[in-house]
Amino acid sequence: MKKLLFHFDTDSIASVFDTVVAYDGGADQLTQLAGVTPENCHPLVEGAIYTRAPKDKKNTALFIGGSDLAAGQELLAAVQKIFFQKFRVSVMLDSNGCNTTAAAGVALITRNVDVKGKTAVVLAGTGPVGQRAAVMLAMMGANVRLTSRQLDRSKQSCQLMKEKFDVDLEPMVASDDDSISAALDGAHIVFGAGKTGIQLLRAEHWQQHPTLEVLADVNTAPPLGFEGIDMMDNNTDRFGKKIFGGIGIGALKLRLHRACIGQLFENNEQVLDAKEVFEIAQGLD
Repeated sequence: MKKLLFHFDTDSIASVFDTVVAYDGGADQLTQLAGVTPENCHPLVEGAIYTRAPKDKKNTALFIGGSDLAAGQELLAAVQKIFFQKFRVSVMLDSNGCNTTAAAGVALITRNVDVKGKTAVVLAGTGPVGQRAAVMLAMMGANVRLTSRQLDRSKQSCQLMKEKFDVDLEPMVASDDDSISAALDGAHIVFGAGKTGIQLLRAEHWQQHPTLEVLADVNTAPPLGFEGIDMMDNNTDRFGKKIFGGIGIGALKLRLHRACIGQLFENNEQVLDAKEVFEIAQGLD
């Protein structure tokens, strides 16, 4: 029986990236549906849950993508409300690569450093990857500062992550030299989750910093988020600190994404969100 994956994309055009990884992850057939919302998803979900016998439902799965994490979370909640008893299929949320990218970066950090009790700063933390990275670091016992250029946005993201994942994050501003220095004061870990082409740290912010141990930046297009690193860095020593660049993180992200797609077809009862994706990441070599 063919493994069918239905890609519910909240954007108007479905992602090419997610298409490639879906097939590489083991789907036999991918159907992409763009512009999916909580209001129009009901018949789509019904088509997935009613069409195969109970023992065969594991061969149908849903993937929720798109660039808007808030829209993806709302769609995931709506999809789950339609499931009942054994009439369900496995579903994964990865809007804008939020869970797989964050999980790959945090997994690499925690393989090399014990983060429990240490201070971690997530720069540009209000975006999809930043929010999820902050949650995962907090789950591992770090004291997490989530930053934004605007304090109100940081506070809002911290509150949303508290409501959804029951983690406590500290909102902070990081918009200029003074506020960046304050956010990094006494910090051990920095995770950069900025948009492409946005520099978050200059070299002087981190190279001689007295307490920083690990830096991870997901950006892969110049200028990188952190000046003075290389996108290929993968546990590279620079100025006595462990560095992970965008490609170094991205290699694990792709393996993780494929592994998650494969796991969707193991049974029909899985919901893969931040916690579950991170657990899979931790299990990868």
